[in-house]
Amino acid sequence: MLPNESRSRTLPAFTVVLLSSLYFSQGLPSGFLAHALPALLREYGVAVEYIGALKLLALPWFLKFLWAPFVDRTEVGRLGDHRGWILLMQTTLALLLLVLSFFSPDTLFGSLIILFFVMVVMINTTAATQDIATDGLAVKILPEKWRGLGNSIQVSGFKMGMILSGSLLLVSIDKLGWSLSFQLLAGSLLLLLIPAYLFKERAASEQPVSSNVISSSGSIDDKTVWVEAYKGFFSQQGILYWLVVLFTYKIADSLGSGMIKPLLIDSGYSLTDVAELTFWASIGGLVAAIAAGFIYYRLGAKWSLLLFGLLQAMGIGAYALLAVGELERSSVMAIALFEQAADGMSTVALFALMMAQCRKGHEGSDYTVQACIQVVLSGVVGALSGFIAKLAGYQSLYIVAGLLGVLALIPVYYYFSNLEQRANTHDE
Repeated sequence: MLPNESRSRTLPAFTVVLLSSLYFSQGLPSGFLAHALPALLREYGVAVEYIGALKLLALPWFLKFLWAPFVDRTEVGRLGDHRGWILLMQTTLALLLLVLSFFSPDTLFGSLIILFFVMVVMINTTAATQDIATDGLAVKILPEKWRGLGNSIQVSGFKMGMILSGSLLLVSIDKLGWSLSFQLLAGSLLLLLIPAYLFKERAASEQPVSSNVISSSGSIDDKTVWVEAYKGFFSQQGILYWLVVLFTYKIADSLGSGMIKPLLIDSGYSLTDVAELTFWASIGGLVAAIAAGFIYYRLGAKWSLLLFGLLQAMGIGAYALLAVGELERSSVMAIALFEQAADGMSTVALFALMMAQCRKGHEGSDYTVQACIQVVLSGVVGALSGFIAKLAGYQSLYIVAGLLGVLALIPVYYYFSNLEQRANTHDE
């Protein structure tokens, strides 16, 4: 931990740089997979149902809770526990992207499509493991009073990374070619490791270990580590109400976001056009994510979650207008900006509530299991989006997504009603 950080009146500059670089790095492969790849696959003639099924290749994000407790407790050589995993995983990510640069997209999306899908799974596994370590490190080095700011750094840094790889990567591929673009992306990941390399993490041996996870032989019991990490989380009072919110709050985004790029391509937009729209929409989402922290502070958790959720449903549903017929470019840009702004605000609100559910001493594992629930929703619902678009059309897909987003506000209302009821009972 950085010296005197808990007593500092401001968050140390190095902590801001460290967390910004780590979450920005996370956004790079995520932006490629979530934004650039669907457009690239459609450009090379891959069917929309297969593009939608890409969500299933994110299986490691569904399952990362299985190894999260062990990442927290396992030191990588002499590099430290969380820091060691970050250095190892981000270097591996850079190498995987470098390997992709040696294949032509015609071959990769054609005869070698199965190999490409395997590499996507490898990228997701590596990125998911890095995410566990990064969140664990953030919880460790951020005092409680600075975790709100840390969450802002997380969302904005991640979105900035997604902007670079989700939109500028498409422009780079058009201008510089596939190989050089991916080599530059891999090099960026390595350069962004410098703050993590310079950071001196407290040794794993200095971390307190609960006596409940020590076996009779004196070693750490792996099974008990896992059980202890999650049994307490799911035993919390009122947790079922919160789990319903987790499963439903982002359903509109999960169903509709994966088909936005194919819709734009099928509407006659070029890769460069899509990149420009994605870039400016992502900038809007970034600004909105920063503003959301201040709005959240003024409105409180309940009304922020309800308001941002409603805006999210409206934003994703608005894409049905593009599916009906041709729209002016300015109208499409307005829809894209609004949807990404709503997504950014709703994400900040949801993440803040996820942090509130974390128990002291189990922050990393508790946050990870909640994130996994979110990814399960995104993967399962997103995998259906391509088939719905194929069978019913883009218009029906986005109308349904918008309606589901409105219905998702009902569990939010009941969650806070239960919370208020328990608070009143406690006061009595």
